[in-house]
Order: sequence, then structure tokens, then C-alpha cells
Amino acid sequence: MICISIGRGRHRMLMAEHTHLADEGAQLVELRLDYIRRSVNCKRLLQERPCPTIATCRRPHEGGKWMRSEDDRLVLLRTAIADGADYIDLESDIAGKIPRYGETKRIISYHNFHETPEDLEAIHDMMCRLDPDIIKIATMANNPLDNLRALRLCRSARFPTVAFCMGAMGLPSRILCGKFGAPFTYATFNTERIMAPGQLTQDELIEDYRYEEIDKDTKILGIIADPVAHSLSPQIHNALIRKAELNMLYLPFRVPAEYLDEFMEHCGELDVAGLSVSIPHKQAILKHINALDDLSAGIKAANTVVFRGNGTLGFNTDCNAALESLKEALPTRYEDRPFAGQRVLILGSGGAARTIGYGLHREGAKVLICTRDYRKGDTLATELQCKSLDWAGRANAECDVLINATSVGMHPNLDESPFEAKWFDKSMLVFDVVYNPEQTLFIKQARAAGCPTVTGVDMFVRQAARQFEMFTGANADKDLIRDIVKKSISAARY
Repeated sequence: MICISIGRGRHRMLMAEHTHLADEGAQLVELRLDYIRRSVNCKRLLQERPCPTIATCRRPHEGGKWMRSEDDRLVLLRTAIADGADYIDLESDIAGKIPRYGETKRIISYHNFHETPEDLEAIHDMMCRLDPDIIKIATMANNPLDNLRALRLCRSARFPTVAFCMGAMGLPSRILCGKFGAPFTYATFNTERIMAPGQLTQDELIEDYRYEEIDKDTKILGIIADPVAHSLSPQIHNALIRKAELNMLYLPFRVPAEYLDEFMEHCGELDVAGLSVSIPHKQAILKHINALDDLSAGIKAANTVVFRGNGTLGFNTDCNAALESLKEALPTRYEDRPFAGQRVLILGSGGAARTIGYGLHREGAKVLICTRDYRKGDTLATELQCKSLDWAGRANAECDVLINATSVGMHPNLDESPFEAKWFDKSMLVFDVVYNPEQTLFIKQARAAGCPTVTGVDMFVRQAARQFEMFTGANADKDLIRDIVKKSISAARY
């Protein structure tokens, strides 16, 4: 069940929003009394309520807007009980001052907007002694494992417990608390009404993360990265999961580099079946993988982890996705060994350059690495057993395939290109790994010069499809992926 929190400055607006939510199927609504600017009339709000209601009044340090006296707040909470609220939310420090009355159920709550305390279990035990019907704990996640500490409370509590973490790092626990036994989670009406860091909207919980379909047997997939909020992977994979009717869920896990080892050690407890791996973990993840495919071993980086039995399998779907995208754009005469002898100039020396360069070199291409930092480029070229070129030399380098493997031209720097327009030759096949925007300045200049082109969207779609198939064994709808990507980057093809 989802509890939708609403707070408005006037009774009429709060009641109208409550009625609208009930008409839309809301099963539980939290009325934030602290948002009402004038004297609160609980009877007016509750006597004809259209669905069950939690009455809540929070102080500023709890994320609320109550600015009047504490005595007035206690009177208001008692009044809400007397007027028949279905639930009353009482912070743990005042629960002892407000006794149980009538049929109103007591939610004893604890909020910490700074951290998830080390003594979280002791706090929960204390709250169990305050005559609760439900316990609510919301803390700030500063470590991805804070989520798991909160979820453990949901799973093992003597009283029904809603425990989750706030902030971007805490998002998974807001969604997974139901899987771990929480009676409900909290959402907001829309993005303009967010009341706590990391709070999701009702539509996001239902449409994007299928919260109402999650159960204890739901297998978890996800992406680990830092940052991760920009990733399209949750939207794509959850759409594919829905279409395939699988009992799985794909989540974004923000995992800073220093917490990778700890996160991987506890994936089993989260019921993780597979992970997409992005920056900065593609190389560091290798030590957590029991068996690598040839590409991951050769590139020394993996972007896909599949949990199987008691072990992990590592793959690199980026390499084949890039090569398949290039092959499709090459003339058919190159079908047998499409890259053998091809002169390939790769701009960049990061992970994308390493991945694509390795694959092309293995296919017999003559790879040339060119980057602003010549030492990095030379080091990568040595590892790939190819040649390097200083950045100025790219103007005169002869190549059959030109690849931008830098982030130059990525949103929001739309007016930048790593290659000048006058250097393009129509005999080049030009590929840009940047997919947002799809039509980068680099690609536009290449097309203006008459070059055949491959965009980052082509590569992105292929690698996402292959990951989904590895995770689930089900076929991936590439057209669905492409539509989601293009709509998300405001570059729809129609």
C-alpha cells in the first residue's frame, strides 16, 4: 500500500486534493496539518474524509512547517484523535504525552535528516515500548548499506514497521520496504509537492517501479554508479520487465567508490540477481566476479554482473554493442571480416576508448588512440598493442573510421565538438558514443560533410538489450528501448 502525503496552506485546498486522490484510488492519505497557515479545524478535515487518513504535524527539525508553540501542537494532535483520525503520527519524544484514545491507531515515528544512527536497532526497541500500532523510521542515507539496515527493521520487527532512508542514496529502501514487510511506503502527489529528500511521486512508485506488484519473492536488478540519478537504465529495464511479465524490479543504487566492496558483500541479502555497472566501478568490480567472459578479461572492465547460484559472472556488453553498430553501417563487402585492416582513429583514452579499441584491435583493425593527455593515450595504446597520436595530430590523421569516445558534446555542452568541421572526409565512417543528445555537433558536422554516421543511441540500445537478456533469459524489445531513450532525451524520431 502507498500512503500519499499532502500539505496545503488552506483547508479547502487540502480537502480537494484528498478527494481527488481518493477518486484516483488512493487507499491511505497523510494530512500534513503543519502546512495549514491558519488555525487548524480537524473536524472539518476528517468528518467526511473520502479515504483513511493519517494526521501528522511536524516541527521544522523533522522536515515540517509548524511554527507555533509546542503546547499548541500537542493540543492539535489530541484534537485530531478526538475527531476520529484513522491514524495519528506521534514522534517518539512526545508519544508518552499523548495517550491512546478511541479507535485511532498510533504511528510512532523517528526522523533524522543527517544520518542513519549506529544505534538504529536500539532506537527501534525504545519505540516499541511507546504503545505503537505501527513504527515509522526515516533517516538520511550516507552509505548505501544504510538502506539495508533500515530494511532489516521492516523484516524482523515485533510491530509493523515502515523503515526507509532519505536522500538520493536512500531511494531503493523507499521502494523495497514493502518487499521486506513494511505495511506501506510514503509518496507525494507530484514533483511540486515533495516533502522529504528523495521522496518519489505516486506515479513513479506505481508506473516506474511497480510498487504494488512487489512481493517477498521479487528478484532485484539494478545499476551501481556514482552518480546514478541521470541513468535511463531503470526506466528501460522496468519497461522490459513489465512487458515480459517477470517478478523482477530494476533499481538505481548510488554506490560511491569507497562503498563498493561492502555493497557487493550484501547483495544476497537484497535478493540481487543482476547488476549493470557504470562509472566509477567497471574496473573495480572485477575482484567481485568469479568468472569473466573473454571480452571483460581482455578489456579489464565489466559492465554486467549476473548472480548465479553462489557465484557471479561478469560480462562486457558495451564492446559488442559498439562493434555491431559499426558493422551495420559498413558496406556489405566487409561482411566476413569487417574491421580487418581498417584504419580507426579513436578520440579519448577513458573507459569507452579502452572498450571499443580492444574490440576493434581484436578484429584486426589498425587502431590509433588520440587524446589531449598524450601520456594517458600512450599508456592505453601500449596496453591495447596499438599506436597513439598527440591531440594536434588528429587534424591530419588518415582514417577509415573516426570515433569520439570522449564526453565532448554531451548535454549540456551542446556546442562543443572534439573534431573541426573542415577535417571530416566523406570517406570516413563516423561514430559518437555520446547519446544525449543523439545529434551531437560532432555527428551534425560529419553528416554535413557527407560521412555515414553511427550515434550513441545505437550502441546504448544494443548494450541494454543484451544486458536484459543476460539478466532474465527473456528477449528484449529493442524498439521499446529505442523509443524510451529517444523520448527521454527529447529526440523522438517522429
